[in-house]
Amino acid sequence: RVPFFQRLIDLTGQTPQKGAIILQRVLFQKIWVPTTWLMIVCALAQPQWVGAPMQTTKSARDLMVAVDLSGSMETTDIDAPDGSKLSRLDAVKQVLAEFASQRKHDRLGLIVFGDSPYLQAPFTEDHATWLTLLDETQISMAGQSTQFGDAIGLAIKIFEGSETQNRVLMVLTDGNDTGSKVPPIEAAKVAADKNITIYSIAVGNPQSIGEQALDMQVMQAIAEHTNGKSYQAADRLQLLQVYQDISQLEPEQYETLSFRPKYDLYHYPMSIVVIGFMLFFAVMTFRSKWIGMRGDHA
Repeated sequence: RVPFFQRLIDLTGQTPQKGAIILQRVLFQKIWVPTTWLMIVCALAQPQWVGAPMQTTKSARDLMVAVDLSGSMETTDIDAPDGSKLSRLDAVKQVLAEFASQRKHDRLGLIVFGDSPYLQAPFTEDHATWLTLLDETQISMAGQSTQFGDAIGLAIKIFEGSETQNRVLMVLTDGNDTGSKVPPIEAAKVAADKNITIYSIAVGNPQSIGEQALDMQVMQAIAEHTNGKSYQAADRLQLLQVYQDISQLEPEQYETLSFRPKYDLYHYPMSIVVIGFMLFFAVMTFRSKWIGMRGDHA
């Protein structure tokens, strides 16, 4: 302050006024500035909303199915429920579909083999996709021969990426091994070391077309080495019985996981800040133009 300011007023007789450069804060500014600061602090704190507890299930078993696609699987010697004859492959597909519907908590994989084994479907909990890939398999798409041992070898390799210790391999074939790089029994010994249980299933009646009889001793040895079991299914009912037996021997296993979902909320206070500034600048721009228009008319 100027000490003699009042004396100057008295001498000049003028009334003091506020300078033009002094800006007056409107009520909105007085409220909005601390509000903006508060919203920014809230956003930096990264608030979260914690939802109600939820439960989910996780498969505790990986089950690989290996299906023989050699030419002999086209033989129509499997009785259907309506009395007609099914090919061995079609019967396997039908029964596997029923089996998969009962294994809702298992991760399923699919290997097809002929001249060589191929991974048709990696382990998945999406059984609908697995069934689609199974249905797309065709006779001889993997070749005419039966590389039984190599199919077990491929399954062992796939299981190496499995996190669970409950590992099951089901092999369905109607013929003896025809020159695998690793003989089936030797492959089964390796599978046993990897904690893989093998269920070997012989499909069809070899006498129906004069085939060489399937060596069931090899099938039994494969199962015994891995604490599994061997089966011979000459018709659809026997196939169903096989899968029911396996379902009892390998009941579903799964883990129940509990968690509470978290949702970020920081974007809400930031949205308030952004929208507030946009509205403020819009109002100020409109006000400035309105004052300018009034000045022009004056």
